[in-house]
Amino acid sequence: MAVEKGYHIAVVGATGAVGQQMLKTLEERDFPIQSVKLLSSKRSAGKKIIFKGEEITVEEATPESFEGVQLALFSAGGSVSKALAPEAAKRGAICVDNTSAFRMDENVPLVVPEVNEEDLRLHNGIIANPNCSTIQMVVALEPLREKYGIKKVVVSTYQAVSGAGLNAINEMKDQTKDLLEGKEVTPEVLPVGGDKKHYQIAFNAIPQIDKFQENGYTFEEMKMINETKKIMHLPELEVAATCVRLPVETGHSESVYVETEKGGATAEEIKQLLASSPGVTLQDDPANQVYPMAIDCVGKNDVFVGRIRKDLDRDNGFHMWIVSDNLLKGAAWNSVQIAESLVKLQLLK
Repeated sequence: MAVEKGYHIAVVGATGAVGQQMLKTLEERDFPIQSVKLLSSKRSAGKKIIFKGEEITVEEATPESFEGVQLALFSAGGSVSKALAPEAAKRGAICVDNTSAFRMDENVPLVVPEVNEEDLRLHNGIIANPNCSTIQMVVALEPLREKYGIKKVVVSTYQAVSGAGLNAINEMKDQTKDLLEGKEVTPEVLPVGGDKKHYQIAFNAIPQIDKFQENGYTFEEMKMINETKKIMHLPELEVAATCVRLPVETGHSESVYVETEKGGATAEEIKQLLASSPGVTLQDDPANQVYPMAIDCVGKNDVFVGRIRKDLDRDNGFHMWIVSDNLLKGAAWNSVQIAESLVKLQLLK
């Protein structure tokens, strides 16, 4: 496909949930595209996808696929990114990677445009898209960091099954149907496909996302802790996380406690600050039961914040509830936003 002006781009993992969302977002944003390659594993190659009214055949991703590509969006798993992103970069493409493969690499910027867009200038061909649950939290925390400074964050997440992929969504739906019909279920996917035990997700909450590490935290929890410090350039920031999977299809929710460096702010001032911040929608009217919910954020790019209240014991402590579409701001939209920032900063030649 071709237009008069634009970039030669590739989407790796084009047949997956996030890849599909990336294509939809590129189309909705009318990102300037001259040509697009849709790439996938050998298994998915040959499938046909409609993009901007044109049918495109998905090709198997190989190092040679990236010849002439200026921008490559990756969402096909960490092993694919590790193998192919350096190959794409070597051929002149800027890679925006949606896996955990490069996030903590000190030579790779980890970027949420509302928070640290300028870090894009430091890229060496690869840019990492943070973890979905990290992204929505830092978008809400950054305005507080700028105005009051922050020194401590404690987060508990309530994460949707779509974060674990299509098989997890299907498992939740099948289990729900079977249990309502009085049948027994045999969990096979959650909490982690590759772990020893699997648990029912329907009508349940599972306090494990990804595998446990030696320190007792899960890999997902450590991702949130380490990524938050890196994105916000606060290596000394105190961060603790507990990540829980709920039987919700799309939309991650988080209960966040934050301590600011400066005291004296009121909950009303925090609300006003967030209401005027980029990428944030404030939904906070307890008298009328207005607060963010997962079902209301699906298909929307913003991060929704509500239930903002001052801690009862600490003058510098605040509680808030943060919700976002994990496939959009948590993945596809943040990746496309990074691409738009690259254009804006004239980094995409």
